[in-house]
Amino acid sequence: MSISTEPGAEAPAAAQVNGTAPTSRGRFGAPWLAAVLAFGLLVGLAIGLLGPRLLTPTDNSAEAGFLRDMSTHHAQAVEMSMIAHANSTNPQIVTLAGDIALTQHGQIGYMQAWLRDWHLSPTGSQPSMAWMPDAAGSVQNGLMPGMATPEQLATLRKATGTDLDIQFLTLMRQHHLGGIHMAQGILAQSDNEDVTWLAQTMVTAQQGEINLIDSLLKQIQQS
Repeated sequence: MSISTEPGAEAPAAAQVNGTAPTSRGRFGAPWLAAVLAFGLLVGLAIGLLGPRLLTPTDNSAEAGFLRDMSTHHAQAVEMSMIAHANSTNPQIVTLAGDIALTQHGQIGYMQAWLRDWHLSPTGSQPSMAWMPDAAGSVQNGLMPGMATPEQLATLRKATGTDLDIQFLTLMRQHHLGGIHMAQGILAQSDNEDVTWLAQTMVTAQQGEINLIDSLLKQIQQS
C-alpha cells in the first residue's frame, strides 16, 4: 500500500500484523497497578497484625480458665509454704517450703504475663473449673481441687514443731494432687505450646515433691 506524502492527505489506517489490527496496550496503567500494590500491602499488614491475635486463646478458652484458676491455686500453695518456711525448725521442711514458694510464685508470673499478652483480664466471669470438662463437683465450698479450707489455714498458722511440719506436709500433698489433676486436664485440651509446657512442668515437679513429702512424713512419724 502506498502512503501519500502530499499535504492534507489522510493518515493511514492502523497497520496490521498478520492481517489483524494490534490490540490496545496499557489498559490498566501505572495508577491501577499502584492501587493494587497498595491494597496488597494493606491486606498483608492487617494479616500480620491480626493473625497472631486471632490465634491467641480467647476470654472463655480453656487456656485462659486454667491460667486464672491455677494462679489462685498456686497463691495458696505459696502462702502455706511461707508459713512453714518461717516457722518450721526442720531444715528439710524449710528447704522444701522455700522451693515450693519460689517455684510457684515464678509460675504465677508466667501465667499472669501470658494473660496480659493475650489482652485478657487476670480474672474471668466463668466459675472456677468451668474450663475443665467433667469438673462438676470438683469445687467444694468455693475451693478448687486440693485447696485447704480457711479453718485449715488458720490451724496451720498457729501450729508449731512437729505438728506444724505434719500439717504442712499433709496439706501440701493434698494441694499437689489437686494441682496435678488440673494440669493434666489442660494437657488433654490445649495445643498452646506455652501452656502445655508449663502444665507438664507442674505435673513433673509436683509428682517429685509428693515423693519427697511422703518420705518426710514417714521420717517424722517414725521419730
